Amino acid sequence: MKLFLVVITLMFSILGVSQECTFKFSGKVIDFHDRSVIVGATIYIQELEKYAISDENGNFEISELCTGTYTILFAHIGCEDKEIKIDLKSDIKRDVYLEHHIENLQNITITGEAPKQTKSGQETKISSETLEAYSSMSLGDALKEVTGVTSLSTGNTIVKPIINGMHSSRIIIMTNGVRLQDQDWGVEHAPNIDVNTAGAITVIKGSSALAYGGDAIAGVVSLKSQPFAKTDSLYGKTILSGQTNGRGGSLHTALTKTFKKGWFVSANGTLKRYGDFEAPDYNLTNTGLKSGAFSVQTGYNSFKQGFEVFYSYVDNEIGILRASHIGNINDLVNAINSQQPLVVNDFSYDIDSPRQEIQHHLVKATAFRRLKGFGKMEVQYDYQNNQRFEYDVRIGDNRNNAAVDLNLQTHSVLAELRKDSNLDRIYTFGLMGRYQNNFANPETGVRRLIPDYDKYDFGAFLTTQWKLNQDLNIDAGIRYDFNRIDAQKFYRTSRWTERGYDEDFADIVVDDLGTQLLTNPVFNYHNISASLGMSYDVSENQEWLANVSMAKRAPNPSELFSDGLHHSAARIELGDLRIKQETSFRLASTYIYSREKFKFMLELFFNHISDYVLIEPRGTEQTLRGAFPVWEYRQTNANLYGADITMNYNFFKGFDFINKTAFIKGYDLDSNTALIDVPAIRTTNSVNYTKSEWNNFSSTLTSELVFRQNEFPDNNFEQFIAARDEFVLVDVSTPPSAYHLLNWSNEVQFAISPKTNLTLNLSVNNILNTNYRDYLNRLRYFADDLGRNVILQVKINY
Repeated sequence: MKLFLVVITLMFSILGVSQECTFKFSGKVIDFHDRSVIVGATIYIQELEKYAISDENGNFEISELCTGTYTILFAHIGCEDKEIKIDLKSDIKRDVYLEHHIENLQNITITGEAPKQTKSGQETKISSETLEAYSSMSLGDALKEVTGVTSLSTGNTIVKPIINGMHSSRIIIMTNGVRLQDQDWGVEHAPNIDVNTAGAITVIKGSSALAYGGDAIAGVVSLKSQPFAKTDSLYGKTILSGQTNGRGGSLHTALTKTFKKGWFVSANGTLKRYGDFEAPDYNLTNTGLKSGAFSVQTGYNSFKQGFEVFYSYVDNEIGILRASHIGNINDLVNAINSQQPLVVNDFSYDIDSPRQEIQHHLVKATAFRRLKGFGKMEVQYDYQNNQRFEYDVRIGDNRNNAAVDLNLQTHSVLAELRKDSNLDRIYTFGLMGRYQNNFANPETGVRRLIPDYDKYDFGAFLTTQWKLNQDLNIDAGIRYDFNRIDAQKFYRTSRWTERGYDEDFADIVVDDLGTQLLTNPVFNYHNISASLGMSYDVSENQEWLANVSMAKRAPNPSELFSDGLHHSAARIELGDLRIKQETSFRLASTYIYSREKFKFMLELFFNHISDYVLIEPRGTEQTLRGAFPVWEYRQTNANLYGADITMNYNFFKGFDFINKTAFIKGYDLDSNTALIDVPAIRTTNSVNYTKSEWNNFSSTLTSELVFRQNEFPDNNFEQFIAARDEFVLVDVSTPPSAYHLLNWSNEVQFAISPKTNLTLNLSVNNILNTNYRDYLNRLRYFADDLGRNVILQVKINY
């Protein structure tokens, strides 16, 4: 027995020696971003509840550790926590990388706030809360929240943005990192975007955002989805809207699942249905809308690497005012001289011709990886398919056939390398390649307005941001773009000769068919764009921004090749093969003053554009269907300048006064006349009352005053009307009168449960049911704009 006890004692002694805790875990905590040491980081062994702190050199050491497997957590203020596991059998020394500047690296919160995309650009953000109020409307409607942004519209359902007097191909629209490609050249082509998919929108005026493209002479509109938090969560929202004008509404719902490991999946869906809209005194026949949109995105996001796959689909069927369809110039004269539409039928949900049907598919795949001590590398591929049908009022066998049938397919590849290891000196280099094919279906029975073409684009850019001191930042960039258009275009021989193409472009004729010619125009464009800007904190309450930029834009297919009757626009449009690139030189300056109760921002700009492209009426032309107005593209030199003012004053507890005023002038320097379609002076004044104790109640009364545009070109012409046996002046130039609208909005929130909120919003637009016509509404010749509209919105966040 004694011998047994001695043996047991010796075994435990041996075991105790073998389990002697003499090992140590040591190393250094280093900034992944710039490889600087991190002082004061916490190192915590969870199983032993032991701590250590990194010293002034980033070093740490935990001693007297036993053999075993341990979970170690590294943490530091401003860093993303990092967890590692070690299997300790001997001393271990390891360098551990944390991201000390993670709060500066474009991380955004779930509130919809986004980081500024330029330091010196004139940039405005629209938050997700503001966008939700426009759930039932269009992107163009939502962008009116930004001072200096108006809209060019065809009725109230086809709305496209105007930034500082310019629109269409001069504006780049980005949706979730993809440049939208949807035949944006037409004035009646609205962006195919569901505004509900955006978590925030940024509007950058001018061409200072070179990473998106060098041809953004007017600016960039960037829509970004909501950021995804790295947490185990399931959340969503549903927005139901109904309105009296149009007797319809919309339904939007979104659901998102996130995981702590960084995985996420999100889906959005929107349906809209409206019948005929109404002016104050009559029904606007055939102005209904049917729209459906769906998007889904999934991916993985960690600090070091991640990827995302995104798909969206938009399907729109849009009615165009029946009275706007003119059969000949006599109808146009009668429509302009009439005080109400020539066609007014009872309310209906039917959408007949003229109408548009558009389907847009977008697929994107992107991936990124952070590089130690350098920055971030990102690659992206996207594909878009845009199918557009335009239906004219036709008779006979072609009654149900589209007059325009265009399919546009686009493939794009982008690569971007960002060096931000020193946040005071950030450099970004990018490459872009794009192939685009447009197919114009010849089976429409109508001469194709836009031809078949292949388009090739290549771009390279370099941008930099320098923080010179605590108050002064400089940013600069340069970009090169190459564009090649290879088209197959039929011309009537008479038109070819009339425009002098037989002398200037005889070498591009492929086949002479007698009455028409098959041509193969191929154009190459080399474009250089650059920008230089600064931001300076004058004082604690004042900031000054200044930017100078040069941008070049290659002509779009419509400007080059349009040749024939554009049925939905009821006009003959003529492009010009001689049109060259536009070149913009823009100066901009912004002054910002901000105190607790008062905020003021003044934005000034001057834009000189060489070879500015515009389209304007120049007379009529007789066709088999009658006489139609002719609109022709031409080039000139132009100046546009103006000021945008935004002011917010909290004059009493709970009461805020907001003013947004935009002023712009545009002149044709060659003819010494005003430019066509320049927005008039517009000022919006709002009084907002909030009372958080009343379930976050808010009420806003808004006054919108739009002045008459008194400077405009005289493009009127005379036309012989056989029925009258006389020449009649066709007034297509004179702008309508000034107008004033009152709008009212009220909102209140209720907590249904700890995680579910109900928000009710009741708003009334055009309270006084005012008759008015907007200068930038293409249908102003035929009818008044919308009358009173009462909108009820119910939103549930869960």
